[in-house]
Amino acid sequence: MTRPIRFAGIGIDHRHIFGMAANMMEAGAEFVGWWTDGDPETLDGFQKRFPDVPREGRAEALLDDPEIDLILISCIPRDRAGWAIRAMEAGKDVMSDKPGCTTLDQLAEIRACVARTGRIWSVDFSERFEVPAVTRAEELIAEGAIGRVVQTLGIGPHRLNRATRPDWFFDRDAYGGILTDIASHQIDQFLWFTGARDAEVTLASVGNFANPDDPGLQDFGEIALRAPEGHGYIRVDWYTPDALPTWGDGRLTILGTAGYIELRKYVDVGGADGTDHLILVNGTRCEKIDASDAGLPYFARLAADIRDRTETAMPQEHAFKVCELALQAQAMAEDTHG
Repeated sequence: MTRPIRFAGIGIDHRHIFGMAANMMEAGAEFVGWWTDGDPETLDGFQKRFPDVPREGRAEALLDDPEIDLILISCIPRDRAGWAIRAMEAGKDVMSDKPGCTTLDQLAEIRACVARTGRIWSVDFSERFEVPAVTRAEELIAEGAIGRVVQTLGIGPHRLNRATRPDWFFDRDAYGGILTDIASHQIDQFLWFTGARDAEVTLASVGNFANPDDPGLQDFGEIALRAPEGHGYIRVDWYTPDALPTWGDGRLTILGTAGYIELRKYVDVGGADGTDHLILVNGTRCEKIDASDAGLPYFARLAADIRDRTETAMPQEHAFKVCELALQAQAMAEDTHG
């Protein structure tokens, strides 16, 4: 294939579709059409962002187009697996918003479809793939800046923004639970930075401590992970205070045998302006680095994978394992909580 990758969108119910589409365009791909069910809250902003991309009346018009290579999916989470399977069976590769699926049965069906069709099923874990500071951390670790990684500590606080949330956001079965949803980001980062291919969930908990009138919402969750390569702790929540100038003070600390890296991804409270603050401490360096120019290689790598049938953006088994561990943690937490 010598022409640019051509992609379409199915479902714009979550705002992550904005970054998914814009970053694929930045990587040289052509956005040729989209379909969504009804009129989600994101619709006006999406049409303003991509005014020249036509909306199709039927999703099948996109799935049946032999010139479309990739389908981006950001519909209601419980429906993402079904659309991904339809897209792969139609000969398309898939980039899904997280969570890529909401049940273990759905994950098994996706696994079987990938094996049957040979298509790519990728999940845009945006807290890694859309954060330049993570790119710089990967480079430093590859250079040996902190020795062997033995632990990650990831926190993913989010702002509730209740007034703009659709009904499905408060429906446990629709979004899959807080660990299935948000914590998949941190599980992805744990596996990636430790190099683990599997892990044991040793602790998982969820709760609703601040929103009693929304029994379907889980507003707090935590996970502990253990693997031969390292350990991990994850905390996620919907408690971002109004005074914070962004949606969440997401952080990742990566502990190595010869130093550590802390990423203050979206804000540095009381410190420097902007995003992508990286702190490096080892035997010879103790400094803060502006990592905002480190780039986002996932999207160009995915385009190359679509052309070359390779796995440079994210190994397929990695995507499966992240989702599997998130679903296992969710089930453990709800068994304990319930």
